[in-house]
Amino acid sequence: MSARSLLADLRARLASGRVTGRVLELVSAVRFGQFASVGVVGALFDVTTATALRELGVFPEIAVFVGIEVSVVVMFLLNDNWTFAEEGRGGLRPTLRRLLRSNLVRTGGILVQLVTFRLLYRVVAVDLAVAGLDGWFVVSKVAGIGAGLLVNYVAESLLTWRVHTGPGDG
Repeated sequence: MSARSLLADLRARLASGRVTGRVLELVSAVRFGQFASVGVVGALFDVTTATALRELGVFPEIAVFVGIEVSVVVMFLLNDNWTFAEEGRGGLRPTLRRLLRSNLVRTGGILVQLVTFRLLYRVVAVDLAVAGLDGWFVVSKVAGIGAGLLVNYVAESLLTWRVHTGPGDG
């Protein structure tokens, strides 16, 4: 069974009236696809920034944290203008409020990402060099990104863009 058919089946079951609009908004295949696409762009910024900093001698966990913050800002801008473009109010102040809220909301996903990275990079600690780069750093980084994805999707949908409210309410 494909992911799309699973989402459609779940959506149909939820539409039976026992669940609020919040959950129905969360299982939107289109919105999740957009969120995941933005996540890929963010992951590219994240991994590239963190790897470049690591190769310049920055402490691994600091490099990872800076990469995460760069990606958070990039993803916020993309999500605000594409994935959740119909949610929230326009203007500088509401946008800055959503950016601040996005950073706060993503704290859970960031912690999941950092713990996953540290566990893999420091505890599992595989020696893997690829083209002169620390390949295990990149593998650990990507695994952390994957672990934080679901936490961030749910939190951002409900708390930053408030998909369960009407347009202009958030």
